[in-house]
Amino acid sequence: EYVEIANVGGEAQDMDGWRLVDIGDETPVFAFPATLLGLGARVRVYTNEVYPESGGFSFGRGSAIWSNSDPDRAGLYNEAGLLVSSATYPPGCE
Repeated sequence: EYVEIANVGGEAQDMDGWRLVDIGDETPVFAFPATLLGLGARVRVYTNEVYPESGGFSFGRGSAIWSNSDPDRAGLYNEAGLLVSSATYPPGCE
């Protein structure tokens, strides 16, 4: 499983200090290293796999993060700790 992050803004974004979090549990937390996400670029953060072609990011966790039965919400926070984007899984559930 993975969460895909897309830069739909008007310029490249430095992701250093940004965090991806399971909002309901407040854990686990993936902290982005110094990474420049170009305009229109996409990366994926996997639960326990690493794919260099999609950014090479992973929580490094051996069990599922995103619930397969109850709605779960992923949150992307910027370096200042502000929620920038969120999505629910399964999609459309809240």
